Amino acid sequence: MMIRTLVESAFQTGYLSVESEGLLHQVLATRCYQTEDLPAIAALYDAIRAGKIKREASSNQLMEFPIPYKSC
Repeated sequence: MMIRTLVESAFQTGYLSVESEGLLHQVLATRCYQTEDLPAIAALYDAIRAGKIKREASSNQLMEFPIPYKSC
């Protein structure tokens, strides 16, 4: 649920904050998420690539797309 909340916030504000991106990295690194999170992450990636959502982070590195997943 945390992933979808962070993604919703990014869509509402038009920005992915450094803090939110860091949390997303942590959750994705542990591969601890639900299958329902994948469409939200894909939508976020697409919006960032299309310029609809701006990243506050100065790094050009985007998050890896989480495949395969496991639920915790």
